[in-house]
Amino acid sequence: MGFIPSKAERDIWMCDCGDHYEYIAVYIDDLMIASKDPSTIIKTLSDEHKFKLKGTGAVSFHLGCDWFRDDDGNLCYAPHQHIEKVMDNYLCLFGKRPHSAHSPIVQGDHPELDTSDLLDDAGTQIYQSLIGSLQWAIQIGRFNITTAVMTLSRFRACLRQGHLDRVKRVIGYLSKFKHNIIRICTDVKICRYGANVLLRHKDVH
Repeated sequence: MGFIPSKAERDIWMCDCGDHYEYIAVYIDDLMIASKDPSTIIKTLSDEHKFKLKGTGAVSFHLGCDWFRDDDGNLCYAPHQHIEKVMDNYLCLFGKRPHSAHSPIVQGDHPELDTSDLLDDAGTQIYQSLIGSLQWAIQIGRFNITTAVMTLSRFRACLRQGHLDRVKRVIGYLSKFKHNIIRICTDVKICRYGANVLLRHKDVH
């Protein structure tokens, strides 16, 4: 179909259409298509290549992430539903909602110096499960917890109660700011949200 894999991410396929690019992002058996005429690509996949596609149409939910447009027409995404699942899992595990936190980690904290009690096997399993769900939240847009989660991921081999408490704080931070979103602007302009967006359409590839 004329698509080639991106050099930056080989699961994103791109096709030069002259004045713009078309994209197909692939994750196992899920596809996200960015095109001026996505129906033509869908028809080619279905009719010529016999793909059995379901749920085709304008994207609203993909891989745990919500997609929508704001009042200015900018495409936005945020892992709202995934965060809700994390909150529900936390409630099942601990019997209460996480405490709100203004930051994912405490300034000047040193988890490598923690001397609290070691976690048992059950606690270790809970810790690893929570870390996994937080890592996926990063993958689908919550980049602001990357440093905290990557730091806490280092202690999987010798986990302590203090490390689990820190993971709880990260989840509390997500809970407090669960409605944060990412807006995609395709022109150079000053967004009314206060940020300089320096991303042109042809820079996307």
